[in-house]
Amino acid sequence: MAMASPPPAGIYVPVPTFFASSTSPSYDATTPPLDLDTQGAHAVYLARAGITGLVVLGSTGESVHVHPRDRGALLRGVRERLEAAGFHDYPVVAGTATNGVEETVEQLVDARDAGAQWGLCLVPGYNAAATTQEGIERWFTAVADRSPIPVLIYHYPGVSNMVKVSPSTYAALAQHPNIVGCKLSHGDVSHLAQIALNPAVDASRFRVFTGLGQQLLPVAAVGCVGAIDGSAGFFPKSLVRLLALAAKTRPSDAEDRERRLLQFKVSCMEEIVVRYGAVVIKEAISRLRGFGDADGTRLPLHGGIPGGDAEWAKWKGVMDAMEEGEREL
Repeated sequence: MAMASPPPAGIYVPVPTFFASSTSPSYDATTPPLDLDTQGAHAVYLARAGITGLVVLGSTGESVHVHPRDRGALLRGVRERLEAAGFHDYPVVAGTATNGVEETVEQLVDARDAGAQWGLCLVPGYNAAATTQEGIERWFTAVADRSPIPVLIYHYPGVSNMVKVSPSTYAALAQHPNIVGCKLSHGDVSHLAQIALNPAVDASRFRVFTGLGQQLLPVAAVGCVGAIDGSAGFFPKSLVRLLALAAKTRPSDAEDRERRLLQFKVSCMEEIVVRYGAVVIKEAISRLRGFGDADGTRLPLHGGIPGGDAEWAKWKGVMDAMEEGEREL
C-alpha cells in the first residue's frame, strides 16, 4: 500500500447537519429531513471565509442521528454545491462514529463514492472499560487496511465513554500508510505534544489537529497544525487569523499582542461550546449567520440551548467582542 497524503494544515469546520425547518411541508418532528440547500450554502460561506476544509458527519454533525442511507446524499450535496461555487477539490472529510470494522469501512467506501477525500474515524468506545490499547491499534489497522480513502484517528472521550488512547498507540498507528493524522478533542496538551513532537512520527504525513480552538495558540507551539473546531462555523475568519498568528515562530510585538488578545476572546467564547456542545454551535450559526433553525437538531437533542434568549443574552458581551473582530477581518 502506497503512503497516503494527509489533509492540508489549517482550520476545518465540523459542520452541523442542517434539517428542514418546522415550516417545511415535509417536516417530521421526530426525524426532520435533510436541508441540502442550507447545508451547501453554509459550506460555500465557510470556503469563501478562508476555511481550509470541512468535516461532514462528525460529532457536531450529529452523525449518530443520521441514517446510513442519507450519508451519501449529504456528502454529495456538499460536494456538488462547492464545485458549483468554484471550489474544486475542496477538502472534505467524512466522519464515522460506528464501533464495528465492517460498518465503518462501508461508510468510508460510501464517503469516497460521494466525493470525500478523507475519513475521520471516532475511536470505538462502546466497551471502553474493556478496550485495550492493542485492541484500538488492531481496530484502526483493520479499518485502514480496507478503507479506500486515508483515515484520521478521532479521539473525543466525551462521546465515547471516556475511552483512552495512549501516545504510544498513535505512534504505532502513524506508521500505517493509510493513517494520516488525528483530531484530539480533549484538554491533555501533554499527550498532544507527545504525539506531534515524537521523532518516530513523520509529521509531514501524520498531522495532529486539535478539536479545541480555545487551546490553539499553545498547541501550535508543540506541533499541532490546525484545528477542527465547531466555533469556526460561525467565527471562521477569527479562527483562521488565530492559526496564522499562532504558527509564527518569530512574531512581531504587534502580532504577539494580537494573537494573545484573540486567543483570549476565542477561549472566552468557547466556554459556551464547552457547556452546550453541538446544540449551541447550531444555534450560534443560526443566530449569527442566518443558516438553519436555532433549535434544528434531531432527537434526543431538542429545543436549542436551555434558557433560550435569556441564556444567549448572558453571552452577549463575549459574542459582541468576537463579532467586532470578525467584521474587521
